[in-house]
Amino acid sequence: MGRGIRQRRRKGGSARTRPEPTEAKPSMSIVDVIVTINRMEADGIVDRYAIGGAVGATFYIEPAATEDVDVFVAFSGQPTHGLIDPRPVFDYLTARGGRVQGEHIVISGWPVQLLPSTGPLVDEALVEATTVDVAGTPARVFTAEHLAAIALDTGRVKDHLRLLQFIETKTIDMERFEQIRQRHRLIDKWRTFERKYLGGEL
Repeated sequence: MGRGIRQRRRKGGSARTRPEPTEAKPSMSIVDVIVTINRMEADGIVDRYAIGGAVGATFYIEPAATEDVDVFVAFSGQPTHGLIDPRPVFDYLTARGGRVQGEHIVISGWPVQLLPSTGPLVDEALVEATTVDVAGTPARVFTAEHLAAIALDTGRVKDHLRLLQFIETKTIDMERFEQIRQRHRLIDKWRTFERKYLGGEL
């Protein structure tokens, strides 16, 4: 049941010049997810959110099959990193029709995983996330450069292939991507990626 969406049009976010995304026609179910997450933020259950992972990437590049939506959040009144208590979030969402399924909560048919920051890179990605318009609903999404950096850092085969797609489609600002790599000590991982996928050079 793989699904994917793409950004309809950019709205707000960084003023840096980036390739414009192409037209998208997201399913209404993902809009329902975004509406629910926006309301959760407005109600103060989370301080801030941004969509990442495979669904986040489809706002910039060709949709890929995905089974869930990764929503990174800063939780109100809890540490940025480490163990968090997800009960207030799950209680809030189940009271509004969500259904718990393992580590996910299903909203309008989409399994949603709410993830805390794993470190400074994700912290930065949350702060610098851009706002996009999805069928008239604002959604906050990681920038393409941060999605690429997180894929490089995670380092799974599917993450490397996503990063390669970002590069081959010239979707990311390579200068900004380099700055992120340097800030977050990803130089060695980048060199390994270059040797494996790019022959050592772009």
